[in-house]
Amino acid sequence: MQNNLAGQPGNLMSCLEAQRGSPNDVPPVLAAPHHYLISIQRGGVALVAVSKQEVAPLFVIEFLHRVVDTFQDYFSDCTETIIKENYVVVYELLDEMLDNGFPLATESNILKELIKPPNILRTIANTVTGKSNVSSILPSGQLSNVPWRRSGVKYANNEAYFDVVEEVDAIIDKSGATVSAEIQGYIDCCIKLSGMPDLTLTFVNPRLFDDVSFHPCVRFKRWESERILSFIPPDGNFRLMSYHIGSQSVVAIPIYVRHSLTLRSNGDQGRLDLTVGPKQTMGRTLENVALEICMPKCVLNCSLTANQGKYSYDPVSKVLLWDIGKIELPKLPNIRGSVSVATGADTSGANPSVNVHFTIPQLAVSGLRVSRLDMYGAKYKPFKGVKYITKAGKFHVRM
Repeated sequence: MQNNLAGQPGNLMSCLEAQRGSPNDVPPVLAAPHHYLISIQRGGVALVAVSKQEVAPLFVIEFLHRVVDTFQDYFSDCTETIIKENYVVVYELLDEMLDNGFPLATESNILKELIKPPNILRTIANTVTGKSNVSSILPSGQLSNVPWRRSGVKYANNEAYFDVVEEVDAIIDKSGATVSAEIQGYIDCCIKLSGMPDLTLTFVNPRLFDDVSFHPCVRFKRWESERILSFIPPDGNFRLMSYHIGSQSVVAIPIYVRHSLTLRSNGDQGRLDLTVGPKQTMGRTLENVALEICMPKCVLNCSLTANQGKYSYDPVSKVLLWDIGKIELPKLPNIRGSVSVATGADTSGANPSVNVHFTIPQLAVSGLRVSRLDMYGAKYKPFKGVKYITKAGKFHVRM
């Protein structure tokens, strides 16, 4: 993996352009005549790594995601405009994160001691004094066996909060039967604890996990033997673990969509009727509900009436978006109306799918529960909290 475009940016970019119909059409790995191009798409920005020889693609892809996560941590977002505005800090970060083609410092704690995050006062001071954001002192964590945590951390209020987030990926057929369903989950932490605390996190039902990946702080052997997360946490925000649950029997489908779409090409108006409701939510409320339908090319326009939320239709992209919001029983959201179809158009294979978006607070749809959090190596009692959230991942309903 190279830290630059190996002296041939024109050839590399032309290779990418030749492969691209839309950003999602670009394969993550492309073979150029003299290089391998490995890329990711995040928030409208493409990051490309260039390798002169074969390398494990997932290793490079993980590093590129870590780069984007670092930019988001430093600049609050990662967009083309923000990268241009902070290109000096971006170059400094890449110089520390990648050394001669090999990942070096990728932990946010270490990087923030090496390169101070930008702010207005620091920028003005650096402009006046001619100094840079780069520290001349090696971070203390680089010299310890706990490189992800800086030493000498002190807080007036000691807190440890955990967010258990589960995203439901599902495909529902026309009749409402589940074709496939799985859960992608992760546990994000905000740890602000003094000293060098040693934490253990236990679950009520840890056998639910099919596949897991951990932050380097987790002691993997103890997880293998006891199914307990034992770790010395980084300071601040980090992702403790991510997991996959693929057993369809434990994936509850929390929402249903009743749909009816009739298209006629003989000059008559077509009809669309959609109703949304909760299915298996364990008594929790569905929030931030939105339906997105990429209508067939033959559809010219839509004239609909929604009893809740608002809708928009883009006749160019053919995307119908219905933003519902919160579903409160007993009233179920419904949208219906006429659909204009181009005269003489072929509607035989026009079967769009509905992309469903939703959020369910205080619910882990898999049933995963945190049992307890214990702390060792410190004499104070921290504030502790666990929050559960279920979201729609790639949730498609076929019409």
